[in-house]
Amino acid sequence: MKTTTLKTISDKTGFSVTTISRVLSGKSEQYRISKASAEAILAEAKKCNYPIKNSAPVLRSKDSKTIGLLIPYISNPYFADLSSVIISEFDKNGYSIAVIDTMEDEGKMIRGIKAMMQRKVIGVIVVPCGNYSKEFDTLAKEIPMVALDRYYEQSTVPYVVTNNYQGGFSATSKLIEKGHRRIACIQGVSSSSPNRERVQGYIDAMKSAGLEDEIRVSGNDFSIHNGYVETKLLLSMEKRPSAIFALSGTILLGSVKAVRESGAKIPEDIDYVSFDNNTFLDYLMPSISRINQPIEAMATLAVKILLDRISGENHFNSQIRLSPSFVSGE
Repeated sequence: MKTTTLKTISDKTGFSVTTISRVLSGKSEQYRISKASAEAILAEAKKCNYPIKNSAPVLRSKDSKTIGLLIPYISNPYFADLSSVIISEFDKNGYSIAVIDTMEDEGKMIRGIKAMMQRKVIGVIVVPCGNYSKEFDTLAKEIPMVALDRYYEQSTVPYVVTNNYQGGFSATSKLIEKGHRRIACIQGVSSSSPNRERVQGYIDAMKSAGLEDEIRVSGNDFSIHNGYVETKLLLSMEKRPSAIFALSGTILLGSVKAVRESGAKIPEDIDYVSFDNNTFLDYLMPSISRINQPIEAMATLAVKILLDRISGENHFNSQIRLSPSFVSGE
């Protein structure tokens, strides 16, 4: 009969040998290993008749009622709105929130998650940034975690996102239906999953209309400055675009400023569709058509999934995409 080892339990549960060793040594609380993770490891160890030194202190303190929230650039109106719903939902359930602004930096995100664990938060909602690293999934095995708005394709962490490809295709198609051919796309952070999918939706819509030669993607940040600079460059072209697809509300604001400075008129000279349904867009003259993300539903689902994982009720890696909607402007 084959001897059961920590590696055996690791292969069956997916947790690292180090994590399993800490749980079976009664050090789960010391190393802030989640209740769900500890219970899964203990169950497998008992099933295999592996000796458990002391399982009494395996769980994180039940007195902790704090959730970690990691957001890139919380000054961005979209992320501010998303955070507001999350905080409200957790407040209804008696939890407080600790927020870290990762500033779109992968290293700060990883360090932020570790800092949250040291503060003994019992779960984390994170908007991932940068490129995927295995450390992200390793940390997710130490504490209940849900990704929101973005995800890593290689990761097993559950997520709730908008169907950004659908939104990108729809936005571009609306401009094509209005007769535009020279449609420029100003993108945000190229490594983020929402950006990649929105751009692909734009490209596929252009190709479907036979406008492959008119495809133009530029930019590198979800910021007002990026929208402003890229629009200045577009307006300097001999054949400037007749419409712009801005991949965020912040990009749109910078772009509109550049167009107004040039003396061009909206929408007569430059037409727009923007991603994100920020309230301030209704106060622009004229108001701008945009793709609305279901922020409230996204945030509520992420909170629900995380609370279920904390309680041990949800062991599935939920991957949820919600459909956006189109909001017509003037």
